[in-house]
Amino acid sequence: MNEHLKNGAAIVVGSAIMGFGINYFNTANGLAEGGITGVSLLLKYMFGWETGITNFLMNLPLFFIGWKVLGRRSFVYTVFATLMFSIFVYVFRNIHFAMSDLLLASLYAGVTVGVGLGIVFRFGGTSGGTDILAQVLKKYLGWPIGRSVFIFDSFTIILSLIYLDRERAMYTIVAVFIGSRVIDYVLEGTAKGKAAIIVSQHAQQISDRIHAEMERGTTFFYGKGGYSDTDKKIIYCVVSRSEVGRLKKLVHATDRQAFVTVNDVFEVFGEGFNTMQEKA
Repeated sequence: MNEHLKNGAAIVVGSAIMGFGINYFNTANGLAEGGITGVSLLLKYMFGWETGITNFLMNLPLFFIGWKVLGRRSFVYTVFATLMFSIFVYVFRNIHFAMSDLLLASLYAGVTVGVGLGIVFRFGGTSGGTDILAQVLKKYLGWPIGRSVFIFDSFTIILSLIYLDRERAMYTIVAVFIGSRVIDYVLEGTAKGKAAIIVSQHAQQISDRIHAEMERGTTFFYGKGGYSDTDKKIIYCVVSRSEVGRLKKLVHATDRQAFVTVNDVFEVFGEGFNTMQEKA
């Protein structure tokens, strides 16, 4: 399938999920939302203006930033995603699910909007508004998109106190926070493996056992102890999550004085893991 068609189809799906979630959970339960969408919801609550229409109109000035900063492709995807989102918000405007439990409503709202927006981000678009600014911060400062979205959304939630009661504003914070975590999950996934760094006087023996008993590769780094001022051979090894316990037992059995750190790895390519072609 052509890459642009594939990305466009995914953006349509993500926008539809967002549009559904905004109406089915947020609007139905009087919850706000972050960014320009949150302002659009506030205007709907106060004046009855259609969320989809006001959302698109308020995004028009921010498209200029998208064109200048994100480049032509991202700009086109962003305009397309914003248009699709605004259309789906309008299409689903009469689909509501009022819930007696606002906490449950906020959780579902956060998950639904987060999944939809995460899909849009993953395939190169944004829903416009502050999402454009989040992409800018990721590009130039390396900030995770979910964190940036949460910061911007917080300002909108504070603004929503003009109309909403404090209880709904607080539940909106829950929805936005859950949404930001879900966005990062969709973009990065869960940890696919564990990376271990092992400092030991018996590095070669540990490495040999990892090769023989776990059939995993190792890489040596060479460093110097800051306190002892002695040369160190450092092992770097990536294993699956299920193998961490086995690796720790192996190291402990070989050298009880070994220094070991274990970190999450979100993408692993190579022998024993996914290949680049499989991921693509």
